Amino acid sequence: MFENVEVLPRALEDYRGIAPDEQLEGIRKLADSFQGARVLHVNATAFGGGVAEMLTTIVPLMQDVGIEAEWRVIEGAPEFYAVTKKFHNALQGMDVPISDEEFETYLRYNRRNAEMFDEEYDFVIIHDPQPAAIHKLLLDDGRGASGCWIWRCHIDITHPQPRAWGFMCPFVESHDAAVFTMQQYVKPDLNVREVALIAPAIDPMSPKNADMDHATVANVLRENGVDPTRPLLAQISRFDPWKDPLGVVDTFRLVRQQTPGLGLQLVMVGTMATDDPEGHEWYERTRAHADGDPDIYLITSEVDNSVQVNAFQRAASVVLQMSKREGFGLVVAEALWKGTPVVAGNVGGIPMQLRDGLDGYLVSTPQEAADKVAHLLQHPDARAEMGRNAREHIRSDFLLTRKVLDYLRLFERLSN
Repeated sequence: MFENVEVLPRALEDYRGIAPDEQLEGIRKLADSFQGARVLHVNATAFGGGVAEMLTTIVPLMQDVGIEAEWRVIEGAPEFYAVTKKFHNALQGMDVPISDEEFETYLRYNRRNAEMFDEEYDFVIIHDPQPAAIHKLLLDDGRGASGCWIWRCHIDITHPQPRAWGFMCPFVESHDAAVFTMQQYVKPDLNVREVALIAPAIDPMSPKNADMDHATVANVLRENGVDPTRPLLAQISRFDPWKDPLGVVDTFRLVRQQTPGLGLQLVMVGTMATDDPEGHEWYERTRAHADGDPDIYLITSEVDNSVQVNAFQRAASVVLQMSKREGFGLVVAEALWKGTPVVAGNVGGIPMQLRDGLDGYLVSTPQEAADKVAHLLQHPDARAEMGRNAREHIRSDFLLTRKVLDYLRLFERLSN
C-alpha cells in the first residue's frame, strides 16, 4: 500500500460552542451506523493546498466517532506531477496541449499505484484528477475493488478542455459516486450512481484559524519584515496563474494611488506544494512584476506555515483573492472567519462563501477590486460590520463539522 499520512487526534466534543450543536449531534447519530467501517482518503500530497488541510481534520474527526479512517498519498515523480498540473489547468478550461505520451505517463503512474493497492475498505474517497484512474485500472485488471468508491472533485470543471475531460470521464464514471462543490461543476454527460454536492470547509480549531492575540500577530509581521503599524492587504494562495498574482500586484498599486499617505503594504503568501511544479515559475513572474517595490512582500514556504497565514489574515485590513478560476477557495472562508472582509474574484465557489456587500465584494477586474478595497480602507466602520457578518456566516455553513456530516450522509445513501 502507498504512504500513510499520520494525523494528530481531534475530538468532536472540542468543537462544542464553536460549531452548531445540530452538526455535532448529527455526526454522532450517523456515525453509530458506521462503527468500525474502514474509510480511506487518497490524494497526491500531504502538504500544501486545501485538500491536505481539510484531510488533516476530517480523518481524525472520523476516527474520534468510531470510524477506522486513513489518509494515504499516492506515489509520483516530477514528470507525473508536471502532467497532472496540465490536467488541472486543462480541466479548468486552459487551452494547454496534452500529448499522447503525457496521457501514457499519467496512466503509468496510476497503474503503479493500483498495483500497490492491496487492502479492503468500506469507502474509498479519491481526491481530484491525480489518482482518479486507480479504481478503473483495478477493475480492468480483474482484481476488483471492495467497498464504495467516491471521486471528489475540488476544481472548477465548468468549461473543461474537451480532450482532457474525454480522457478523464471514464475513470470518474467507474466510481460509485462523484462529489462536486456546486451544481455548475457537474457535467451533464457524467454517468455515476450518485452525484453529491459537498462544499469545502475550514477547521476553526486548527493553527491556521484558532484565535490569536494582537501581540503574536504583530510579532509574526515583524519577523517577516512587515510593519504592523501600517495598513496591510494580503493574498494567501499558491503562486499559480489561476490566482492571478500579477493582478494582485496591479490592484495594490491602484489602491495605493487612491489612498495616498496611508503607507499601504501588500503581503502575498504561498506554499510550494510537491504536486505543483508551476509554483516556482509563477513566484518568479510575480517577483519580476513587483519590480523591487519595498512595500510588496512575497513569502513562500515548503513547510507548514499555518501560524504565519493566521497572523497575516488577521492583520490585513482587507484580504484579496483575485482568482480567475476557483474550485472553492478555502482562504476566503478562513479570512471571513477571522472577521476580515474579502475582495475576491466573482468565480467558482467564491460566491458561495462571500455575500457581495455583506462580507466583502465580488469583482471582475483589478480596477474594480481597487475601488472596493479603497472604499473599505476609507470606511473602517463598514469594514468592521462586514467582519462581524462574515464570521457568523462561516460558522453556520462552512466549518468542517458540516463537511464530516455531509460525508456520513453520503455513506448512508451509498449503503442503502
